[in-house]
This record gives sequence, structure tokens and C-alpha cells, in this order.
Amino acid sequence: MLKIIPLGGLGEIGLNMMAIECEGCLLVVDAGLMFPDDYMPGVDLVIPDFQYLRENKDRLNAVILTHGHEDHIGAMPFFLNEFFAPVFGTSFTLELLKEKLKEHSLVEQPDLRTIKAGDLTRIGPFKVEYISVNHSIVGGVGLAIETPEGTLIHSGDFKIDPTPVDDQFTDLIRFAHFGEKGVLALFSDSTNAEKEGFTLSEREVRKTLSDLFQTCSGRLIVASFASNIGRIRQVINLAEKFDRKVVFNGKSMITNVRIAREQGYISIPDDFEISERKISQLSDKNIAIITTGSQGEPMSALTRMAHGKHKSIKIKQGDTIILSSRFIPGNEKAITSVINNLYR
Repeated sequence: MLKIIPLGGLGEIGLNMMAIECEGCLLVVDAGLMFPDDYMPGVDLVIPDFQYLRENKDRLNAVILTHGHEDHIGAMPFFLNEFFAPVFGTSFTLELLKEKLKEHSLVEQPDLRTIKAGDLTRIGPFKVEYISVNHSIVGGVGLAIETPEGTLIHSGDFKIDPTPVDDQFTDLIRFAHFGEKGVLALFSDSTNAEKEGFTLSEREVRKTLSDLFQTCSGRLIVASFASNIGRIRQVINLAEKFDRKVVFNGKSMITNVRIAREQGYISIPDDFEISERKISQLSDKNIAIITTGSQGEPMSALTRMAHGKHKSIKIKQGDTIILSSRFIPGNEKAITSVINNLYR
């Protein structure tokens, strides 16, 4: 018998986690967190309920991570503090996970296994194929999980972008292959499914950014998800084109850019990046600051700038601040608060 046990992420943004059970074996897909709503005072993070997994601990075979966003890997330190199982993910996803585990000082070293799109993994009665998907983070995969009862498709988070900047396409041909063979169940990302039309290609975003780089004479401060390496790379390329030195600001931004450089996703000339301490040594027209805080996170770099509490970057007349990420549902109030404070 095949069982699908959603442990979070259905009908909500964040908290993604699903258990798949067959022939006495448990396979877990993702372990994400969710940031609390306003009606949860005193709560810092929300993680999935692991009780079903605790009750079936001896049957847990593996965890597969579809990509490295917080709502898919953010609960992994808590999970690995209780459970031991092999963890499969792409190299970028696992490097992000390693950074999270360092923050939590886990005693036991987890069993991390690197995969890539196109690989096949046999896990108990499950045969898993990893399918390339485009998303706002590199290294994303969808899953085709063959079971004795039929094939399951887990899309992961995806975007259909015919002209991606990182050349990682959503492999519609491979998904169609499984569709032709027959699929028992599809578990699909549905973010923005209620909206008609298509999401803009990342290359379209570049045109807007390029216009801003061309027309702005003061400092440019670009807030982005630290995990959106494709967007960060575009800002870097434009900064180089328009003779602006780049400053990376925010802990997660600095960490993710370092990982992306190590893995070859980003290339930056040595003299092109400067520290925030050297900003005052350059003309404003020669500076581009890439920072965290596009969602109004309370302790993010942009939020601290907006409140005048950043240790070295003070917002001033002539600065142009670009929020280059869409609002995640639920974050509107926090983002509006940051915008209001930036205007003061």
C-alpha cells in the first residue's frame, strides 16, 4: 500500500514537507520552515510536526531536498537533531544546508549525498529520477518517484522560463515522458496559479534593471533574495558595465555569493568587489550595493538601513533603492513598513 502524508506546505506559503510510505519504507521530501504570522507573538519560526516520523522512525529511509529555499530546507537542522537518514540534494542545495547546520552546531555529521538533474537513485521500493526545473534559485529539481503502485511526480518549485539567465530550463520533455507513461499522482507547485498569464523571463527583468543603472546618478541599493543567484549575477554584470563597484551586504548574501563563486555560478574580478568600509572612498555614481531585506525581514540589512541602525550604510539623498523581488504573500505589511521608513 502507498501512503502520502503531507506534513506541511499545502494551502500555505512555507513549511513544505511530505512523507511517502510504501512497503514499510518512508521517503521524506523537503523539510521547510515558515515565518510566523502577526497573530503568533513570541514565535520566531514555525516548523512541521514531526510526530508521524517519530512514531515510524525505524522506517525512515532518506530525505530528498528539491532546492535550497528556507521553506524547503529551513527545518532540516531541527529534523537532523532527531533523525538520521541520508539526505539527497544538488551541490548548491547541500552547501546551503551545510551553512545552516553550522549555525545550529549539530554534533552528529549528517550523511549528505550529492545528485544532479538526470541522476537516478534507488531508495527502498522507490526509484527516483531528478528532473531539472528553473526557479529563483540554482540547483532546483523536480522528482519522478516510481513506486510499485505507480509513478508520483513532485514538481518542486518551478518557473517556465524560455530564456533563463543561468541556462537551467524546466525540462518539460522529461515531464512529458512520464505523462505519456502514466502518472498516479502529481504534487505541483501552485504559487500564483490563480493569476492569468506568465511570469516574466529573468531576461526581461534585466532590461528594467539596465534602465535604472543607466539613469541613476547616485548610489544604487538593490535588495534581493540572497538565494537568487541569477538575479545577483545580473546586477553584478550591470554594475561592471556601468563602472560601479559592488558591495555585498547582509550575512546570507555574503555567504551565498561565496558558495556561488566556489561552484562557478558567479565570476567577479578581484578588484571589482569592495567592502562596505570603503564605500566612502568612492563617488556615489560608482557604487552598487547588493543587499538582503527585500521581504522586510526585521534584522535584514535593508531594514536596518531604513531605521538608521546599519553600522556603516546610511540612506541619503540621491540613493536609489530597488526591491527586485516580488512580495511573498504575508510579508506585505513588513515590506510597506520598510518602504515608509526609507522615505523618512
